[in-house]
Amino acid sequence: MAATYSVAISYGRDLGWIDYDAEAKRAEVHLANEKGKKCVEDYLGKTHVINVPHETLMDFTHEEVDPLADEESLKTALTRLWGATQVQVDWSRPVDYVKKHPRY
Repeated sequence: MAATYSVAISYGRDLGWIDYDAEAKRAEVHLANEKGKKCVEDYLGKTHVINVPHETLMDFTHEEVDPLADEESLKTALTRLWGATQVQVDWSRPVDYVKKHPRY
């Protein structure tokens, strides 16, 4: 059984997190703000064409990414979450902290 990948997110004054189960290809969004939660769920439910970087700062290709296909696709899609939804991915914030303190 694969481990769940979790990452912290924030929207307004609410902290939350996304749990991703690679085996089931499913993400669960935990965020008290319903508008922000819906935006993330809608974003993760669609494929996106993302300009993916490669070896240099000028080396990009347009790639179609399905956020729920696998963990790497999810991470790639999350790099564009803010621009699409105004929900921030808090890459360095410990998820266990967020679960205990869901507000600033």
